[in-house]
Amino acid sequence: MTKKILRDVQGEPDLRRINIDKVGVKDIRYPIIVLDKKNKFQHTIASINMYVDLPHQFKGTHMSRFIEILNEHRGEITVKSFPEILEKMKKRFSASTAHLKVEFPYFIEKAAPVSKSKGLMEYRCIYSGTLGAKRDIVVEVMVPVLTLCPCSKEISERGAHNQRGVVNVAVRFDGFVWIEDIVRTVEKSASSPVYSLLKRVDEKYVTEKAYDNPMFVEDVVREVALNLSRIRKLTWYRVEAENWESIHNHSAYAFLERDIKGEGKK
Repeated sequence: MTKKILRDVQGEPDLRRINIDKVGVKDIRYPIIVLDKKNKFQHTIASINMYVDLPHQFKGTHMSRFIEILNEHRGEITVKSFPEILEKMKKRFSASTAHLKVEFPYFIEKAAPVSKSKGLMEYRCIYSGTLGAKRDIVVEVMVPVLTLCPCSKEISERGAHNQRGVVNVAVRFDGFVWIEDIVRTVEKSASSPVYSLLKRVDEKYVTEKAYDNPMFVEDVVREVALNLSRIRKLTWYRVEAENWESIHNHSAYAFLERDIKGEGKK
């Protein structure tokens, strides 16, 4: 029996002559390994997006090749392997640009401030990379924090309103940067860190620590920026802080971005 040759529709020409900037696969659930400062490495599950550009002369791209590339790097998908994966994407698809985004939960064991009771804190992280004429890799970490309003403390006879918030830090760097270092930098820049497990003595400590260290959302982003600037390997950072206000029907928000080396300032 003669084997039928299957038609390659994706490889056929397209007459509309319109380039596509990004085409690929999105929200692939996949196991990855993240470098862990204390335990060497940590297994977690990521949501992965992979894209390449598509020249106008091609009708479509071969989506299965993205999964093939992931499988070739099974157990080796880390921020250090990003350049190799991006290079392989460009080559496999004959593309001029490749994009890779890996979003995942990262867990750090954290002891309560007084009782020293231990619990796991989750931090949402994103590795994103682009390879075109140049390579660009960004690490992003979302850190929950506690803030206490300075204005409320000043005008109130009893207490002050506080709120939980999140600080989103994105960095570019030379070499390597630890997730734990970013987390620690953010947590010391707020009224108090947030914990997964607190006993009564810990609740007292956290409440009083925040009361003694009131901060607006503007204070938080400035403190984070000041502390990030001391990390030598960083070349650029972006800081966003959002407080989920406890007595208002809105959030408070602040944002800043800095190019530490003075290149390509926005």
